[in-house]
Amino acid sequence: MHILIIEDDKELCRALALQLTARQYTVSVCHTGSEALYFAMSGAYDLILLDRMLPEIDGLSILRSIRQNHICVPVILTTALGAVGDKIDGLDCGADDYLVKPYDTEELLARIRALSRRPKDFSPQETLSFLDIRLDTDTRTLSCGNERKSLSRRESLLMEFFLRNPEKTLTREQIFSRIWGPDGAVEDGNLDTYIYFLRKNLRQIKSSASIATVHGVGYRLENGRFPK
Repeated sequence: MHILIIEDDKELCRALALQLTARQYTVSVCHTGSEALYFAMSGAYDLILLDRMLPEIDGLSILRSIRQNHICVPVILTTALGAVGDKIDGLDCGADDYLVKPYDTEELLARIRALSRRPKDFSPQETLSFLDIRLDTDTRTLSCGNERKSLSRRESLLMEFFLRNPEKTLTREQIFSRIWGPDGAVEDGNLDTYIYFLRKNLRQIKSSASIATVHGVGYRLENGRFPK
């Protein structure tokens, strides 16, 4: 499970990250509202631990944006505001759970486990599509019409990330964090190799979709035959 911690208290954030990493969770962190919104909107995380009081953009505004963009990632809202009305506001904005600071780490871990046991929303289905391509995430099969290609596990994860974010530029950092984890031992050139394989597969199944290089930033899945 990949958890995004959004917390402006850097000491608390560091302590939480260590606790979660020690329990085999993959963890990414950010400290400001604008940075948090950028990462949260990528759809790259399995759970978000969101502080309500943040500089630049507050936690409730971030939460509303996530839900308005149909991102169904579980969110645990954390805050020093413990009144019933504050909890209701957070839950009504789309939080799945609410923790009042200071909280016990074991309680947080129990709530994370509880959310991870919930049945997943399969509205972003097991079969993902864009233009003329379809990806069956169970069998790791990429298809276009009657043409099919079997993908490796890493290729399938990378293609899935693109298909969940079509026509959006994904930075190299976002891709590394999602596919290999923030502390994954991977050489920078490995991503370029996987992009090469995916492009080759798209050509072989005769798809109109392509993966464009956004120089100095990352990559984007788009219509390769759209007139410029």
